[in-house]
Amino acid sequence: MYVVIEGQDGTGKSTQAELLKKHFEAAGKEVVVLEEPDGDLPQAHDLHDMILTRGYNLEPLTNVLLFTAARVELWKKIAEPVLKRGGIVISARNYWSTIAYQGYGEGVSRSKIIRITKELLPEKYVHPDHGFILTVSDKVRLERQKDRGKATETFEAKPSEFQQKVNAAYPKIAKEFNLTVIDAAPSIDEIFFTIKSHLGLL
Repeated sequence: MYVVIEGQDGTGKSTQAELLKKHFEAAGKEVVVLEEPDGDLPQAHDLHDMILTRGYNLEPLTNVLLFTAARVELWKKIAEPVLKRGGIVISARNYWSTIAYQGYGEGVSRSKIIRITKELLPEKYVHPDHGFILTVSDKVRLERQKDRGKATETFEAKPSEFQQKVNAAYPKIAKEFNLTVIDAAPSIDEIFFTIKSHLGLL
């Protein structure tokens, strides 16, 4: 099974991915969580670092290509072997983030992003078994990001106009790819209960 949890920064994707991992591991499953685009893989992390923390101000299409390259490495080196062994892959983000940030946010053609992804990654990656989008107000998101004490990255630092474009993108992406939208304002346990119910785990 390949499950993707999407959403803006600060919506709780990583938290829910880890809870889901523990749930499946308790049932004796092999599980891996990917934090796209780095995912604890050195080469993918370096690509992530190049885009998000070095201040290079790369061209939007360059960002698309580098993010996609990182995904290829993660998929081939980590995800695909686990899936072939009958395990479960849970990813915090996938190429839907690139459609939101580089497509709607930075103006790269959505069809170009999808075409590049389909050319370089397999059908299983392009069409996960389950996809969720977590949504919450900007006020709550920003408070959570501040509480994390994490350094601000390139896209988090962009002006409100960019953030609004990304926010507006996710409902469109949910509709286009038939993804389940979940309100991330309730407690962590409530959100997890909702995710489990959609996965048939209750």
